[in-house]
Amino acid sequence: MATRLFIGSLAWATTDDSLKEFFSSAGNVVSANVITDRETNRSKGFGFVEMSSDEEAKAAIDQLNGKELDGRPIVVSEARPREERSRY
Repeated sequence: MATRLFIGSLAWATTDDSLKEFFSSAGNVVSANVITDRETNRSKGFGFVEMSSDEEAKAAIDQLNGKELDGRPIVVSEARPREERSRY
């Protein structure tokens, strides 16, 4: 089963492709997404990477947490399930 990671403190210039390439050193990347603002299409400074196994996800956390990507040290942790929010 794939494991989803939260990636924080991303540089504004980081793209989905550069994020995927950076994490491929730790294992097989299923998907990589930089979260963007709907109105401005600018990065919100965080994203998610899905690794193909728990072992690869743990390796990515161990190897890449605190490493520099696009000039900024990034934060890598296991993503928590999304909380339900009310629409009001």
